[in-house]
Amino acid sequence: SSKTFWTTTGMFPQELIIGFPKRVKISKVAIQCYLVRTLRIERSTSKDPVGFQQCIEKDLQHREGQLQMEEFPLPEFEATYLRFIIKSAFDHFVSVHRVMAEGT
Repeated sequence: SSKTFWTTTGMFPQELIIGFPKRVKISKVAIQCYLVRTLRIERSTSKDPVGFQQCIEKDLQHREGQLQMEEFPLPEFEATYLRFIIKSAFDHFVSVHRVMAEGT
């Protein structure tokens, strides 16, 4: 729902982990967020959310009063879990409104 979101507690780094019911192939990740400065995306193929490997780290553009909409086309990889680490922000609190992963 576009009316719901996840928000940070005010200190950084913060992380959000998304699990899939089985290992999937992912070719693109997209995120809608607010006031995120530096974002890292990691993946794990383990049964449990451990042993993460970095996929990408990026500094996002500040958009005053607007959601940041970022797409990350990636070389196709397999994952059971995706971890989103918000390393820094433009304010004390940030929010994540939507996360999308494309693949099979």
